[in-house]
Amino acid sequence: MKLPIYLDYQATTPVDDRVLSEMLPYFSSKFGNASSKQHSFGIDADIAVRRARTRIAELLGVDGDTIVFTSGSTESNNFAIKGIAESYRQKGRHIITCTTEHSSVLDPCKHLELQGFNISVLPVDKVGAIDLDELKNLMTDDTILVSLMSANNEIGTIHPIEAIGNLCRSKNVVFHSDATQAIGKVPLRLGSLPIDLLSLSAHKMYGPKGIGALYVRSGAPHIRLVAQVDGGGHQRGLRSGTLNVPGIVGLGAAASILIDSGGTESTKFHELSHEFLARIRTSIQGVTLNGPEKNRLAGNINLRFDGVLSSLLLHEMKNVAMSTGSACSAETSKSSHVLRAIGLSDQDVASSIRISIGRFTTKEEIQYVCNELANAVNRIRDFSTF
Repeated sequence: MKLPIYLDYQATTPVDDRVLSEMLPYFSSKFGNASSKQHSFGIDADIAVRRARTRIAELLGVDGDTIVFTSGSTESNNFAIKGIAESYRQKGRHIITCTTEHSSVLDPCKHLELQGFNISVLPVDKVGAIDLDELKNLMTDDTILVSLMSANNEIGTIHPIEAIGNLCRSKNVVFHSDATQAIGKVPLRLGSLPIDLLSLSAHKMYGPKGIGALYVRSGAPHIRLVAQVDGGGHQRGLRSGTLNVPGIVGLGAAASILIDSGGTESTKFHELSHEFLARIRTSIQGVTLNGPEKNRLAGNINLRFDGVLSSLLLHEMKNVAMSTGSACSAETSKSSHVLRAIGLSDQDVASSIRISIGRFTTKEEIQYVCNELANAVNRIRDFSTF
């Protein structure tokens, strides 16, 4: 076992060696522009992009022409929300989302609110679940979009995506889901699920940073999006710009590995999570799991420790990489909006940490971290008046 131990897989994942090996040639010897199809360099790059597109589509159970490459889920979420708002504004200006959504969903909604759109933000219960009846009651003839994530990045709550999609379909409302954390852990076969738009990011599935995709349903009902990046008409005019061929190859390779795993990784994450929780609950008093006990995203553990500041705990745990919440909000001093949304007090939020288990986590590491956590919590409680 090597130190430090990485348990922050929901912030980002390391690039799998198999992914890296496929990417490397496209930084050097296969450096062509995929749009330059007049010669072999560009043709080779285009073939690589097409292969990656096919792999991602296979993972999602859709056709390749429904995949639009972006720089990551933040861009995909912005593209979906703003693209629908601009395209459907003559039909209506009402958008529904949820208080525990990622900031890359909530912030575009705030932006649109300043432009005259009506934004409804669903509350959640103490485990982060929405009320489907409340969602239904919020829908009006003016509603054009519902944006709800597949699985929460902080507390692991899994939304009933199929039920939400069916409700949207019955009301002729576009349904977008941010599936950044769910890919590879929650079954998402979009050929049979009523999802119209779906965001994903390579660096949460053992691929490189800076590349992601937006799935845009084709056929009936046809989804119309207004492009948010213009200039050159790439990707059927939906997202212009020179394609990031090495990144796209990496995303395709990451998708292929998930296909080959056949869902076994999710089982491993659940088993390690159960062992982690059992050990922690045996060795530490005054510990609470934030979010649902069951129907939880594989590998997600969010704990609060009575009387222990999470900042002190992370300082004590120098050999373990964990976090206090979403990496995407770490640039601000705001406390977790997700933990506050489920009713936690400021003191509870300040006592919470997120542990996320991943592909390269071992049982030995889990045992080590549990022992270190117990020792650190007891040390802090002995000397802290928090």
